[in-house]
Amino acid sequence: MPGRATVRDIAAETGVSIATVSRVLNQQGNVAPATRELVERAVERLGVRAPNPRGGSPKPVGGAVYLRCPYVLTDYFGLIVSSIAETLDRHGRRLVLNAGEATQHDQVLTKLPAQRDLAGAILILPPETSDELIQLRARRFPFVVVDPRTPLPRDIAAVSAAHFAGARQVTAHLLSLGHSRIGVIGGPSEWLASDARLGGHAAALADAGILPDPTLVRPIQPTTEHGHRAAAQLLDLPDRPTALIAFNDKAAVGALQAAATRGLSVPHDLSIAGFDDIDISRSTTPALTTVRQPLQEMGRMAVSLLTRLLDRHELEALHVELATELVIRNSTAPPR
Repeated sequence: MPGRATVRDIAAETGVSIATVSRVLNQQGNVAPATRELVERAVERLGVRAPNPRGGSPKPVGGAVYLRCPYVLTDYFGLIVSSIAETLDRHGRRLVLNAGEATQHDQVLTKLPAQRDLAGAILILPPETSDELIQLRARRFPFVVVDPRTPLPRDIAAVSAAHFAGARQVTAHLLSLGHSRIGVIGGPSEWLASDARLGGHAAALADAGILPDPTLVRPIQPTTEHGHRAAAQLLDLPDRPTALIAFNDKAAVGALQAAATRGLSVPHDLSIAGFDDIDISRSTTPALTTVRQPLQEMGRMAVSLLTRLLDRHELEALHVELATELVIRNSTAPPR
């Protein structure tokens, strides 16, 4: 946290005692809600680094961990949530789960620091803006972001897969097979992962001396239905691509369906690759070439980072990227 002010400065700013400020900063009870809010607002304005009055290591923060995943817990999000729950249990931490698409518009972040039974939070692909996450950090509430949707400052702990490297791998694989006209069914244009994957795709093309073609990119919401629609648009081009890369395996399934309705054989007439390596990638015909994300390890790493924050450890590498792996199956082959 920034060190622009001291505990004494906050006490002078709010007119409360230094002991009260310390209790608020250390997430302790016995503070009236109005006083706590007054101190937290002053901390947000001024920033503070609380000293340890007794010296030595500060006391770890106790309480439950709030897990926010405002999406349906399918095989993608479900794997991350399950690994977080299992790892928290091993650490003896209770879990408070907030999940489901209906919770996407809930204004929960501003309320978290006031909940005295919460030690910290893990936020999976949070729909909140970067500014809202920065404000939560300014209130000294410990949290970790899994797969951030938007760029975050360095001092907000985050863990994600290496999207750039994974996209570069799968594009390089298709180029090595002889494909030069490759369509991309990308993710939402405002997502950080979408930008990183497009960057990796462009880097692989540049390695082969090929300029990216914007007409071959379709940003979508990553669902089977939207993948089908985007693939249909690409396959109906006068000079259609010989290969498609989808933002996730579900969109790749939509691309398989679009190819089938046009009488195209995969991989003989068209190669298709996905991203994630969830169960569905092994259930299609043909099985999907895809980029494996370490979803469960992302959950475990998030708990590790949060545990270190709650134990008052200093973190240096706050943005952690976990390696991806290209999994080659039967949906990709050299073009005709």
